[in-house]
Amino acid sequence: MDEERMLQPSWTDKSPAEMAVDSPLFIFSCVIAGLVGILTIFYTAFQWRRNINLSWMKAVASSKKNPKAKHKVPAAPHTWELESASRGKNLKCCACLKPMSPSQTLGPVVASDSFIHRCSICGAVSHLSCSASAHKDCKCRSMIGFEHVMHQWAVRWTELTDQPDEASFCSYCEEPCSGSFLGGSPIWCCLWCQRLLHVDCHGSMSNETGDVCDLGPFRRLILSPLYVKELRPNSGFLSSITHGANELASSVRATIRSQRKKHKHNKESSVDTGSNGSMCDISIESTADTPRNVNGSHATEENCIGGMNMGTPGEAVGIDKKMESKSSSKRSGSINQKDESQALRMKQRYELIDLPPDARPLLVFINKKSGAQRGSSLKQRLNLLLNPVQVFELSSTQGPEIGLFLFRKVPHFRILVCGGDGTVGWVLNAIEKQNFVSPPPVAILPAGTGNDLARVLSWGGGLGSVERQGGLCTVLHHIEHAAVTILDRWKVSVLNQQGRQLQSPKFINNYLGIGCDAKVALDIHNLREENPEKFYNQFMNKVLYAREGARGIMDRTFEDFPWQVRVEVDGVEIEVPEDAEGVLVANIGSYMGGVDLWQNEDETYENLDPQSMHDKILEVVSISGTWHLGKLQVGLSRARRLAQGQSIKIQLFAAFPVQIDGEPWSQQPCTLSISHHGQAFMLKRAVEEPLGHAAAIITDVLESAESNHVINTSQKRALIQQMALRLT
Repeated sequence: MDEERMLQPSWTDKSPAEMAVDSPLFIFSCVIAGLVGILTIFYTAFQWRRNINLSWMKAVASSKKNPKAKHKVPAAPHTWELESASRGKNLKCCACLKPMSPSQTLGPVVASDSFIHRCSICGAVSHLSCSASAHKDCKCRSMIGFEHVMHQWAVRWTELTDQPDEASFCSYCEEPCSGSFLGGSPIWCCLWCQRLLHVDCHGSMSNETGDVCDLGPFRRLILSPLYVKELRPNSGFLSSITHGANELASSVRATIRSQRKKHKHNKESSVDTGSNGSMCDISIESTADTPRNVNGSHATEENCIGGMNMGTPGEAVGIDKKMESKSSSKRSGSINQKDESQALRMKQRYELIDLPPDARPLLVFINKKSGAQRGSSLKQRLNLLLNPVQVFELSSTQGPEIGLFLFRKVPHFRILVCGGDGTVGWVLNAIEKQNFVSPPPVAILPAGTGNDLARVLSWGGGLGSVERQGGLCTVLHHIEHAAVTILDRWKVSVLNQQGRQLQSPKFINNYLGIGCDAKVALDIHNLREENPEKFYNQFMNKVLYAREGARGIMDRTFEDFPWQVRVEVDGVEIEVPEDAEGVLVANIGSYMGGVDLWQNEDETYENLDPQSMHDKILEVVSISGTWHLGKLQVGLSRARRLAQGQSIKIQLFAAFPVQIDGEPWSQQPCTLSISHHGQAFMLKRAVEEPLGHAAAIITDVLESAESNHVINTSQKRALIQQMALRLT
């Protein structure tokens, strides 16, 4: 009996009162069990749908098969770059669709799990073992032979940080697009116009529009793939050899002709020496800078001398030798220029052909080592928004020349420099050497430490301000609607006591500093060369600047500065204050990250004019030490105005640190001669209403008028200069 009672359920022994007490707990347990069961069913259904979508996406990513599509874009392989696996969290491999995060194992970490591959063009990621089998569905550079640009739909592997405002909805059904797999249909993103599309909507959209892409809101800045021709290495090599042979043959023929003319001229001069007839003297070029014409040649003058003898035979021989040396130097210069263009032609992978006259593509230069060192992420983001062909990375082995050579036949284009003030000067020097008929204007994406020129042109003081204002999409919008302005450029000649150049001339865009401020810049430069890993963002760069400046407060290295320099402005010697430890020559109204040295609103100097970056006048100020620099930075003091002028000479009687636009060096005793070199076209963000937008509209009108041959290049340049003086 006891065994039978033990086998019976326990609730049969309970009284009805006890069962009434336990019934709510029983019901609650049943409800919880039911909810768990329902959630399990829904979770299983969602997982089933997720697996279906994953399979569908895998098929789409592998074959891109669509029976409705009649046009297919050319296949383009990914450009893989090694990256730490920690930056691939929450991402999936574009080949196997497995998570990129390494599995948590107890064993040692495998090297292949520490790194991943990321495409520098489209942003897709892949395991090191999967990248070789990834499909060639990256953003193509060229669609030569196509009638229209076609949408290039791709699976959205990563979250895009730069998108137009309307890009969060499906471009066909206008329903919200969710990046989650559980949100319904998977999403495609066009790599050109950045529009999103449900895969379910692609068939209907393809039937209606034929998958024709209009390149989106930045169509004027994007280099259309319809006009980009990819050069084959073999054909490019053979064509370059043929071109080089033709150039060599033409140079040889020109040399033979010049020698014949010279021989004939010597015969005529020997006959005319005995007579007293009239003759024309040879033209001699001056050593000073002469104005260039359209094709970059120097103007010459011919002085006709009548009724005068040639002179002694020795003088004639000397003149002939001088002319021969100058002609040989000219020939060597032209040969060097041809060799340089030949080398650039050899490096070209693409060629631009048949661009329409209204095209305004953007040429981008990125310096990875500038300031915050965020060049890699900027390059990938710009590759997504633009054509990768128009984005170039600057390095010690590749300068701006290769990009400018690619755009040499584009009548109107704009340039974006992603870097600091030194990078901007690098690009401006390269533009000047190209002798463009219509030089392209330059915009700045401030990626350096000080970014003084970018501040003056209203592009911001750093990448942080750019991100807060809307990212790269906002920057591209501002570039398209920016106004063209003028920037004076100044040449610095380093001369010895005899007036001979000790080194090649340098150029000023922002400022030149001698003394304590240049010493801080030189110490930072040396520290950057020794420990580049310390300069990983703009804030830390400024902290290091402040630390080096604090070290110099107690060290009065330049207390004898006023007696070791001599400053001359427009031929008049300027007295240097006795407490000065440095002299600054400023071209723009921003120094050391936003300090206004001249301060136009200061009315205590009645005999001095306001500062301007296109008035062909420089401003000279003095500073009283590193402590004075710190007070200038926080607005507790002002620099002391000394003079204004067009020609400045600074004689150094001792060795001093010198900096130009943040690029420092140690200079031995010499004379620094500063003279106006020219003017460069810059782009200024149109933030002032209504003058800024008026200048932008006028710039667009002038470019269109030049394209339609209503005005010529010189007229457009003169009008832009007047506009810059009056409207900006």
